[in-house]
Amino acid sequence: MAHKNGWLNRIFQTNETPEAGFTAPADLDLVFEKMPFGVVTLDEEFHVRGYNPAAKALLGEGAIEGALIAQLFENSETLTAGLPGSSSLGASSPDLKLPLAHDSQRIVAIHPVRFDKRDGAFSYVLHLMDVTEQARLETQFAQSQKMQAVGQLAGGIAHDFNNLLTAMIGFCELLLLRFQPGEQAFADIMQIKQNANRGARLVRQLLAFSRKQTLQARILGVSDILAELTSMLKRLVGEAVELKLVHGRDLGVVLVDEGQLEQVIINLVVNARDAMPSGGTLEIETFDFVSNVESLADGQVIPAGNYVAIRVTDSGMGIEEDDIERIFDPFFTTKEVGSGTGLGLATVYGIIKQTGGFVFAESEGIGQGAQFTIYLPCHDGQDQQAAPADPALTSSDLTGGGTVLLVEDEDPVRLFGARALRSKGYKVVEAQNGEVALELLREERFDLLITDMVMPHVNGAAVIAAARRAHPELPVICISGYTEESMAKEMDNIANLNFLAKPFSLKDLAGMVKDAMERDAPLSRNTAA
Repeated sequence: MAHKNGWLNRIFQTNETPEAGFTAPADLDLVFEKMPFGVVTLDEEFHVRGYNPAAKALLGEGAIEGALIAQLFENSETLTAGLPGSSSLGASSPDLKLPLAHDSQRIVAIHPVRFDKRDGAFSYVLHLMDVTEQARLETQFAQSQKMQAVGQLAGGIAHDFNNLLTAMIGFCELLLLRFQPGEQAFADIMQIKQNANRGARLVRQLLAFSRKQTLQARILGVSDILAELTSMLKRLVGEAVELKLVHGRDLGVVLVDEGQLEQVIINLVVNARDAMPSGGTLEIETFDFVSNVESLADGQVIPAGNYVAIRVTDSGMGIEEDDIERIFDPFFTTKEVGSGTGLGLATVYGIIKQTGGFVFAESEGIGQGAQFTIYLPCHDGQDQQAAPADPALTSSDLTGGGTVLLVEDEDPVRLFGARALRSKGYKVVEAQNGEVALELLREERFDLLITDMVMPHVNGAAVIAAARRAHPELPVICISGYTEESMAKEMDNIANLNFLAKPFSLKDLAGMVKDAMERDAPLSRNTAA
């Protein structure tokens, strides 16, 4: 026992107390022995003088009488500096939270109290509680809050950029109609359009990180996806990198968007290739992972269940420990300035999270390579209807007729849309906001309504509702810099809608208008008759 002759008495019997000579009853020793939290006593030089069984179980074999408390915790200088220096009876300091020296994954909350004795000496009592789970939840919550805030910022940026890119791409296409492919102006405009499309791809990566892109999920085998990508991956890594694929046997199937999962694998492979400028080895391994109980990894809780895992391991430059925690943050990159956007791994994180999976990064440090592991929930294999694809816009004849109300508060987007549709034979009436649109709907009959969904004061949903009250079968196309999935709440109670995400091209717009007019306009005319 670590309480010879009653170790509590050794604290109290010479203390300044209301009753001089107070002696802790023997039963009090038993109470402290049975306490569910740890109690440790220290002398004024911070040596351990006593402890109860709960403290021994927490502190491990290092908890012996005479040991320095500094040896039992990491960051021990924080502990000794935080012990109360007051000479008043029972003086205490704010709680400290420190990792254990023998198990840095376990966090202990320490509440120190100082007791002064008549002879000028003093001692400390430390109350200890294991708060590992609480600390993990706090860290996980803080991380999720940070990622949510950054995701909202990314989604807002994507919306604004999509408006700009729609106008840039659209006016480039209108200009291209004036020139022949062999002319210098044609080539210059194509360069502008191609770079605008590159910007659109970056915006899609932002939407992927913010988990607001639309997924078209299907039941697929991971090995089949990798087999189809093999030749492309070999070209991506080049001859200096040895690519190894290790396929697991009898893997389960997963419910994923094939294109998005391919993007994830490509991003990880490109990231690994860039980490091996002088060549090396890149291994992609697939295997089944079964979690019988809820498990914890890097602050993320993985529910019990069956998973298909994809592990990408490289022999490259590795990742510093401080960078691991930020590796999936958007715009964070360890590459040189101008060599990367910092969105590749953020896109991986967003896609996998939206798919319902988990992704982890590991590295032993600089020069030790890196490993990224993805866990995707196994699907039960029952038939799953794929998400509906966009309307097929394969017709080469995009001309048409009829009167279109175009509601868009972004002037460049509205001007491009109006010019594009007029060039295809439509009569277009423009409304620069929702209020103007409501007035026009009261004055004129239209064959088609095209409206932006996000506008101040009167939004797209209100415009559609007003139009449908007068003409229940009026064809409607919603356009937005956000994705259809993120607009679901606004569109939920509105039937028979077409959705066109920004940025869109002249062909996208004209094709959807023609499709909506041919499919839905007869219904509108029959209703009017």
